[in-house]
Amino acid sequence: MNKIVLLLCLLVTFTSFSQEDLPNVDVTTMSGSTINIKDATNKDNLVVVSLWATWCVPCLKELDAISEVYDDWQAETNVELIAVSVDDSRTVKRVKPLINGKGWDYTILLDTNNDLKRSLGAATVPLTLLIKNNQIVYRHSGYSPGAEVELYEKIKEHSK
Repeated sequence: MNKIVLLLCLLVTFTSFSQEDLPNVDVTTMSGSTINIKDATNKDNLVVVSLWATWCVPCLKELDAISEVYDDWQAETNVELIAVSVDDSRTVKRVKPLINGKGWDYTILLDTNNDLKRSLGAATVPLTLLIKNNQIVYRHSGYSPGAEVELYEKIKEHSK
């Protein structure tokens, strides 16, 4: 009986995380304006939201890997990527020089107080979300080479 209850609890937990609302949290643009993350992702197309930091090597590797194929992804699926830096007030000054040096063609937002990160329950970065109609339809934490291929498969699956 205990095993059945545990299994049901896990199933309910899994189901509730399979699609969840994007939280109602304000972030900052690179120009210093405030925007709600729901407004930033409220598009007709799919949006990838990647939480990252300048000091996070796996984050940089993931965003570099996506950058190499991003034009193809956009041409095929019209997906957009929003990279949300969780750098705090001490390291946020590194964001602009880093993105200029990388040449990333992403929308960059700042979550300096980690409000978005906390509201998503993210223990670490990178955290990659796929958003459709302000619903999180896919969530992946961490990065290993090839994770961008899995992400693209999810993008194609949800762009139908």
